[in-house]
Amino acid sequence: MAAFAKNEAEIADRVSRYIKAELKRADVTYSGLAERLAKHGLKGETEASIKSKLARGTFAATFLLAVVAALELEGLKLEEI
Repeated sequence: MAAFAKNEAEIADRVSRYIKAELKRADVTYSGLAERLAKHGLKGETEASIKSKLARGTFAATFLLAVVAALELEGLKLEEI
């Protein structure tokens, strides 16, 4: 199990990298994710807004959960982040 992050910036970086890795694994682009998120109720997301959120590393937990649902992941384990 990975050590818990030392600060908020490290958490943000880890979560952002996790989402990017899952997108790559699922072969889904930011544009494709925006389309999938729209089906899960996040209709305002665009390729640019997703790119910006992941670059900043800050976003609502609802976005993270919607990404998990949109990518049809079975769940999220803290050890993976």
